[in-house]
Amino acid sequence: MWYRAVGCIVTLTLSLLAASLATTAQPRGKIPRIGVLEPSYQQHPAPCLLAFQQGLRDLGYVEGQTIRLDYRYAEGQPHRLPTLAAELVQLAPDVLWLHSNLAAWAAKRATTTIPIVIGVAVELVEQGLVPSLAQPGGNLTGLELPSLEVAGKRLELFKEAVPTISRVAVLVEVAELAHVSVPSNLEREAQALGVQLQRVEAGAPATFEAAFAAIIDGGADALLIMESALFAAQRQQLLALALRHRLPTMAYGRHWAEAGSLVSYGADPRELCQRSAVLVHKILHGVKPADLPIERAGFQLVLNLKTAETLGVTFSPMFLFRADAVIK
Repeated sequence: MWYRAVGCIVTLTLSLLAASLATTAQPRGKIPRIGVLEPSYQQHPAPCLLAFQQGLRDLGYVEGQTIRLDYRYAEGQPHRLPTLAAELVQLAPDVLWLHSNLAAWAAKRATTTIPIVIGVAVELVEQGLVPSLAQPGGNLTGLELPSLEVAGKRLELFKEAVPTISRVAVLVEVAELAHVSVPSNLEREAQALGVQLQRVEAGAPATFEAAFAAIIDGGADALLIMESALFAAQRQQLLALALRHRLPTMAYGRHWAEAGSLVSYGADPRELCQRSAVLVHKILHGVKPADLPIERAGFQLVLNLKTAETLGVTFSPMFLFRADAVIK
């Protein structure tokens, strides 16, 4: 499939960069300082953060020796992000790195001069974070998941995977601005598929049990999980709850299918966050964020056969053929 070729190219590119830049991963006489604004938990690092750290290592950086990372964790409490962003700005880092739209807004409001690199976010233009993808301007650049615009396609694939579903709960993060219009933006696709939608909100992990109680009370027979940094970091807990209630799940990105989601469709945020290390490197060597276009990801359809067997779901041969990857 084409995405495998892209993945190979990205891996080869990072390897070549690492070989050529290992001795120049920092300006002489100065150790670069990166402020990391993390929405999730210190004890359970988000996959995006781990991927970014790996990306830095691929480029020859050694944390604590040739680069310094100052971390601030919101511990799953989005309201803390502005305060944490302000703390990082006071440290005068060379670059602020983060992922998620909420973290991006917090950083953008905290500084207009320190470069900001977004490991992954959604709808950057629509939310007003940048004026355009090609020319982001200002002090912010990064990578974007085209999440909401493919939500309809995800619903369509979900129905194809499990034709019997008729009422789909859509799990959104209550504090995520990108989720405000969900699932009203899916009504046309839902009507065409003969599916009813139920919006269910969740915030901190402590609210997950109540969210699933609402899903069951609402009569949903399937669950569509919208992408967010919080949900991604807590995907094992969410998917365990879904499996307990025997709910087929559709989520965004291979990392969800690997964790047990029946189906996933979208990009792998880990790949984007790893690639974002290259943007940080360029900025450390003099490139302005305004001159680095926002990069976008492609899509993968991934199926989990183990989850399908547990739920008694049988994928059609045609649907299996369409999959980019099948997890056994």
